[in-house]
Amino acid sequence: MSHIRGKDTRIEVLVRRYLFSRGLRFRKNDRRYPGHPDVVLPKWHTIVFINGCFWHAHQGCSKYSIPKSNVEFWTAKLTRNHDRDIAQHAALESAGWHVIVVWECELAKPVREARLERLYTEITASGSMASNELAGLANAAGSINAGGSIV
Repeated sequence: MSHIRGKDTRIEVLVRRYLFSRGLRFRKNDRRYPGHPDVVLPKWHTIVFINGCFWHAHQGCSKYSIPKSNVEFWTAKLTRNHDRDIAQHAALESAGWHVIVVWECELAKPVREARLERLYTEITASGSMASNELAGLANAAGSINAGGSIV
């Protein structure tokens, strides 16, 4: 397992290249956040995890199955990974981040473009929601005059 890559996998590079080509700027594998997210978009207050179906126990996916040898070890390992993912996502969401998970199976050639487009829409929609919330808070507090003070 020492040869299993944790960063810059083929699917991570594919997603990052797409997001960059669409004009989004981000940090990658930022260690300041739980789970060291694959993509952090501070401007949009969004975090993207790009998960392999096997390693993160994607339920209902054909790429996820428990190996037939050493079943006890693999069941415990994959269950720990899945439980840790859930805890990390909850911590990020409670800190106010919008968390998006992209699965390996969603990036297969037949459905790749649709999923990447949906990802871009999810990211940019979350940012516009944050802007709308800020505008709503400013309106609730009162109107702002030309000098920048609340009246």
